[in-house]
Amino acid sequence: MNLELNGKAVLVTGGSKGIGKAIAYAFLDEGAKVGIMGRNIDDLKATQKEGIEIFPGNVTDARDRERVMKDFIEKFGTIDILVNNAGGSNGSAVMETSMELFEEAMHLNFLSSVDLSKKAAEVMIGNEAGGSIINISSIFGRESGGKPTYNASKAALISFTKSFSDEMIKKGIRVNGIAPGSILHETGNWKKRLEQDPDTIHAFVDEHISAGRFGTVEEVASVAVFLASEKASWVVGCTLNVDGGQSYSNF
Repeated sequence: MNLELNGKAVLVTGGSKGIGKAIAYAFLDEGAKVGIMGRNIDDLKATQKEGIEIFPGNVTDARDRERVMKDFIEKFGTIDILVNNAGGSNGSAVMETSMELFEEAMHLNFLSSVDLSKKAAEVMIGNEAGGSIINISSIFGRESGGKPTYNASKAALISFTKSFSDEMIKKGIRVNGIAPGSILHETGNWKKRLEQDPDTIHAFVDEHISAGRFGTVEEVASVAVFLASEKASWVVGCTLNVDGGQSYSNF
């Protein structure tokens, strides 16, 4: 399908592996100009191909966010699409997790996305065609399935997505999100756990994922390019579950 994304300038954070890498490649396949941000220069270089520019930086560092956005604009002239994908999980039970880890999770999974969204929106407001911001959250932002730090920070991101969308749609910028379920890929935790204890993980899939399998990064990426396109012009402030029926949420 031609999603009319040819020539669009796209920045994907956490774009050197997993879901972020698949999203970057999906936009590239649609003819977009893609930049990926990540901490590990070797991973970035391994992901880079013709049409993809690399921007080393840590999303939790305000100076890196400022620099990367500036460098991206200088390279491409504008930003049409931002995908806030960088994230991670830490800690354990609430009473066993320090406040420092809660704060780290909020900076990584939430506050960095808020800052980058604001920076991108400042530029998109001047674009005739507006822009699109996509926040990669999790089904566990709606229910308590992951670690408490992760659940809370992803819930905040879902709430922010709706709030910011109401503000930005008036200026031609659509803000939406994706809430993946359990996704299997080479660098992810599910892959490691599957190798360590296949029986337990297969039992988890059978019990918790209605579709009977893990999702793929490509399945998440396909939703991202759709949300960024004019095919989704009436999708505003929505965080879509991409989970094979895993979520217990019915609304």
